[in-house]
Amino acid sequence: MPHSFADLFDADSEAQGLIDFVDAAPSPFHACVQAAARLADGGFTEIGEPEPFPTTPGRHFLRRGGSLVAWDTTGAHGSARGAGPATPFRVVGAHTDSPNLRIKPRPDHVSAGWQMLGVEPYGSPLLNSWLDRDLGLAGRVAVRTAGGVEGRLLHDTDPVLRVAQLAIHLDRSANDELTLNKQQHLVPLWGVGDQPGDVRAYLAARVGAESADVLAWDLMTYPTEPSARIGRERDLIAAPRLDNLATSYAGVRALLAAVEAEPPHVPVLVLFDHEEVGSTSERGAMSTLLPSVLERIVSAAGGSREDYWRALAGTVIASGDMAHATHPNYPERHEPLHRIAVNAGPVLKVNVNLRYATDSLGAAAFLEACEQAQVPVQTFVSRSDLPCGSTVGPTTAALTGATTVDFGAPMLSMHSARELCGAHDPAMYAAALSAFLAPA
Repeated sequence: MPHSFADLFDADSEAQGLIDFVDAAPSPFHACVQAAARLADGGFTEIGEPEPFPTTPGRHFLRRGGSLVAWDTTGAHGSARGAGPATPFRVVGAHTDSPNLRIKPRPDHVSAGWQMLGVEPYGSPLLNSWLDRDLGLAGRVAVRTAGGVEGRLLHDTDPVLRVAQLAIHLDRSANDELTLNKQQHLVPLWGVGDQPGDVRAYLAARVGAESADVLAWDLMTYPTEPSARIGRERDLIAAPRLDNLATSYAGVRALLAAVEAEPPHVPVLVLFDHEEVGSTSERGAMSTLLPSVLERIVSAAGGSREDYWRALAGTVIASGDMAHATHPNYPERHEPLHRIAVNAGPVLKVNVNLRYATDSLGAAAFLEACEQAQVPVQTFVSRSDLPCGSTVGPTTAALTGATTVDFGAPMLSMHSARELCGAHDPAMYAAALSAFLAPA
């Protein structure tokens, strides 16, 4: 094991790695493709859910739509250090989805000579941040084929949509009080004409299908402007979907580093879809995805249901989601005794009303990981008079009964179409998570 996992992660390389990951992942489906490719390069083998889990130690992952689970049993089940089938897990969790505007099932219509495409806000986006941006389309298209229905991914890199803002001359109050109706004011245009466009034909041409065979879609808009290093010293990253692709990327990088240390437990990475809308789906954190995979790992190692519950009793879960850095223009919106800075290390997230799952034991596990990785750590607490967001942490804690800690990386402009984080944080983030997955 290296003296410090921080030695494995170069700040500039990880910053560029995050930028590349984000730009290639405009949807949760593409995020899983990117994660899978990096895991495969690192020696992980993909398993289909209907397939039996291998009974010999190895490194594997599976995908369920926009979610992914990866694990390694070579250090635990493959050595005398492990506790057999009842070996506990160390789990890092994150989510692949981000707030955006998603395409409705019957979106084509015309208004005032403009061809429009109906959308519905997904999650809680900062609505004004989607105005006057060049937008592309991405997601999954369900296509009928001779062998049945298959999902084909779409990443339309051309800017084809725009939500046009009303000119100041027509609303002199816009700079003082902007009110956007989600049904009326967020509809993107994508052409000019008296007849509606044909989104079905447009999608068919891009996924290689006949228009009649395009049955349905999971489509979302995304800003086509590339991510970038910005700032006087280029020490910031401006990018879409940092919440929560920054954690997804760090989790993949951390797992790849941690497995080389062959920890005596089973390191696991889980990337959930649908966190931004409550996680209640077949592939969200409220689903059976994580518990079923963990139980199947135990079963494949020859364990019983009793062994599974024994393994969970010693398991620790780290739930990763981005954290609010203290905003320089709104310092009064933050807890004054818990200032958070970018480029200053990962953030431990605490809420006594359990919007975050962190308790003292979970906090201790994360603090020890940061100490092992030799990276600084910060602690976030919301103001007592402001509501607090939540994560997949409380849900995974409830479903597994495992000690759980919530953490994040600091950022500004959370839920904006374009967010901001520190360029030095991705490396520290990955180092801390590596140490959590492979504690000394």
